[in-house]
Amino acid sequence: MNNGTDYRAILAAGTPLLDVRAPVEFAQGSMPTALNLPLMNDDERAAVGTCYKRQGADAALALGHRLVSGVTREARIHAWRDACLAHSEGYLCCARGGQRSHIAQAWLKETGVEYPLITGGYKALRQAAIQATDEQVKKPLVLVGGCTGSGKTLLVKQHPDGIDLEGLARHRGSSFGRTLRPQLSQASFENALAVALLQKAAPRWVLEDEGRMIGSNHLPESLRERMTNAPIAIVEDPFDVRLDRLREEYFVQMWQAFLGAYGEVRGWQEYSDYLHQGLYAIRRRLGLQRFAELTALLESALIAQQRTGGTEAHDAWLAPLLNDYYDPMYRYQLEKKADNVVFRGTWHDVAAWLAA
Repeated sequence: MNNGTDYRAILAAGTPLLDVRAPVEFAQGSMPTALNLPLMNDDERAAVGTCYKRQGADAALALGHRLVSGVTREARIHAWRDACLAHSEGYLCCARGGQRSHIAQAWLKETGVEYPLITGGYKALRQAAIQATDEQVKKPLVLVGGCTGSGKTLLVKQHPDGIDLEGLARHRGSSFGRTLRPQLSQASFENALAVALLQKAAPRWVLEDEGRMIGSNHLPESLRERMTNAPIAIVEDPFDVRLDRLREEYFVQMWQAFLGAYGEVRGWQEYSDYLHQGLYAIRRRLGLQRFAELTALLESALIAQQRTGGTEAHDAWLAPLLNDYYDPMYRYQLEKKADNVVFRGTWHDVAAWLAA
């Protein structure tokens, strides 16, 4: 049985990982293809850790075996066995490739399942991911810029060299940017980025012109430094085209997402709360009087949408929000890197330029 040491190949192949760390460790950082089936739950791990500090390794190991025994032990082995049979090409993984993955491997072997483990565990994979990102971002970068509603993300997603940073971060990067999927931990976001870079192996990268933060995730410093001086292609579409895009994305698609997740009654409340929270997050920058005016227009638009199903009434607050807040803010940021701008045109012009 060959244990895994070719970390980059494992990551690039999207190899399934059976991660036996405790849930709290998994939440702090994991690989995109990992399934968390812990040897010990959080409480059991904490008890063993306390025992280790007070009484040493042998006592801690003995306690671990007592805590994970009988029906509990059998249930965990059964879950591992099912996962191994479903993903025969995968690997076991714990924190450092130590006791926990070896115990899981031995218990599985008793049931007739031989399954390899990651030598060095998650820590080794994590280090390989960090190093891979640092190396991959040395390739040429091209950024796609433009005001809100310019379709930058779509351009990046459809390009063969594109890496959708916002998709990886599960956030669209503005006060209205959250999605129905919670954001990953910082380490898990970085791991997902590394895997995306390794899997594409492109000669250059096409990225959206992002700030340092995408929601609660921040870009790795090596990537941020490279983006600072990268050439930028700016999408300059007419204002009404941008409004159409934003209506579709934020009022049609988001409402459908909330409806699908929660049903009509709760879904509408969650959708309404989402829009209110997005506006509330920038109330100080808008000024409290302007915030109150836009909130009133938002509430009227929601009543109209609920009554008719149409989204046009949202233009009454969205258009001034773009004109007075988002557009000036982006143009100010762009002025600071005006020397990096190498192309300007409509969405289709930029798409053609990138393809050429």
